[in-house]
This record gives sequence, C-alpha cells and structure tokens, in this order.
Amino acid sequence: MIGVPTAATEQRAIPGRRPRRWSSSRAADRLFEAILTVFAVAIVALVLLIAWELWRGSSLARHAFGFRFITSSDWNPVVGAFGALPYVYGTLVTSAVALALASPIGVATAIFLVELAPRWLRGPVGFLIEMLAAIPSVIYGLWALFVLVPIVRKEIEPFLGQHLGFVPLFQGPKYGVGLLSASLVLAIMVLPTITALAQAVLLAVPKSQQQGAYGLGATRWEVISGVTLPFARSGLIGALILGLGRALGETMAVTMVIGNRAAINSSLFSLSDTMASVIANQFTEADNRLYTSALIEVGLLLFAITVLLNVAARLLVWRLTVAPSRTGRA
Repeated sequence: MIGVPTAATEQRAIPGRRPRRWSSSRAADRLFEAILTVFAVAIVALVLLIAWELWRGSSLARHAFGFRFITSSDWNPVVGAFGALPYVYGTLVTSAVALALASPIGVATAIFLVELAPRWLRGPVGFLIEMLAAIPSVIYGLWALFVLVPIVRKEIEPFLGQHLGFVPLFQGPKYGVGLLSASLVLAIMVLPTITALAQAVLLAVPKSQQQGAYGLGATRWEVISGVTLPFARSGLIGALILGLGRALGETMAVTMVIGNRAAINSSLFSLSDTMASVIANQFTEADNRLYTSALIEVGLLLFAITVLLNVAARLLVWRLTVAPSRTGRA
C-alpha cells in the first residue's frame, strides 16, 4: 500500500488548505474562550452595577449629610437626622470578635482532620461541618435567642464580669442580648466556612515536603508548624477573610440577638446594632425618600467596607507570598 494516496495526504497536498479537523477545533476553542470571557465580564459588570445602584440610590442622603453621615451617631428618622457610626461600630466589633473566636478553633479543627484524625472519623466530622454551613441563618438566630442568650445572661456574662470586670469590655448591665451574643452566634456561623476551606488548603500541601521533613527526623508537631502551616499560610488567610466576609454581611441571626440599639459602648455586654440588621429592620418602615436614601447609603458603606477588607487581604497575601520569594531570589 506504499504510495497509495489517502484522503489525509490529498488534503495536505493542496497548498494553503488546512485539515478540516484542525480548523473545527480552532473554532471550538475560540467559541469556548468567548463564552468564558463573557462570563468573566458579566461578573465584573454585576459588581459595578451593584455599586452604581447603591451610589445612585444614596445620592439624596449623601448630599444632605455628606461625610457627617459616617461620623455622626444621631439616627432619628422623625426629625430627618441620620448618622451611621453606631452601625459601623457594631458591624466591625461583632465581626472582629467572631473572627477572633472562630479562627483558632477552625484552623485547629482542620489540622486535626487532616493530620491527626483517623480515617473513620474524618467522614462524619466533615459531614457535620458541611451540615452546619448549610443551616439557614434564621435557624441560628432562633437557637441563639432561646438557648444561647439565656446561657450568656446567666453564666458567661456574670463569669466575665466577676473575673475580668476591671476591663471595660466586660463591664455594665448583663442583658444576655448584645454585642457578645451576636459575636458568639457569628463565630458559630463562620466556623464551618473557615474549617472547610482550611481543610482543603491543608490537603493541598505536597506530601513530598512533609515526608522529607519526617525523613530528616522531624516530629509531627515540627512538620505541622514548620512545613505544613508555612506552606498553607496564604490559603489559610484567604479562608479567614472569607469567614470575615460572611460575618460582615450576616443579617437575621444578628438582628435577633444584638438588641437593635444605635449606641456606641466599649462593653461587649451592651446593646448595639449592625449595618445589615438596621437595613433589615427599618427598610419597610422608611416612609420618605431621605429615610430610604439613608438606608441605601448604609448598604453602600457595608459594600465599601467589604471591598476594602478584601483588597487589604489580597495585599497581605501578596506580601506573605510574592514579596518574600522576590527577596529570596534577590
């Protein structure tokens, strides 16, 4: 059969003509690239449209109050005075306390599941973590209102006030509801997110590096602290930031246990409010354009804080990963 021309050789013999299979695959690649580009642009456009709609809807309040809207604590819809500082304070405090409580527990749980837990235990614990992440926030709020708040009022706040009452954070009347209860329920809610993401990051650490450390005589703790955690550092920071993002935007559970009072107090026992909860509580009550615009500006502030925190987290991850590698090469 040597020398007998085939369809493929005849196609190649024609000058300037490519095989049909090659041209069709190139067209499919271009179509796939165009679809992905459209999806990526759509996500960016959606974020920009949300920001524009919040900016446009808050124009009346921005022109009426200016920068004073952020620095003022006066929120009185009856006289048309609006200041969002207490809500910004409540949002940042509850999110920070929740992250401080949930981060070590979540990362430690992930380390246990990846490095220490037996195989028969990883599956059930992982299922429970996923189930916690799937519970609606209103269920967390009901549980916190009827179970957590009485415990906080009768046990936790008296204990903290008796032993740490010299610290302003643990002074004042003990209501049960307030910043502390809201922070605790937020910590419980973000814990599954941090644990699941941290577990995925730790599983991605190359086994060769760990085995090399074991081969050099390192103990399990030395491998975890000296190899696993440094390698997964940027991913763990990303998991914490995603947990913080959920804490910042949580609404129903916080609304049910924070007390809903526009006040700034140094004590975690005090009643407070957050930006998300004030929008949920008062948006249906807004009976004039200025009131509605003020609530939309609160949403704009929450959006801006979330974006700024994510940008700061990206810069931190870059500094922890890219910058040291450049220094090492230099």
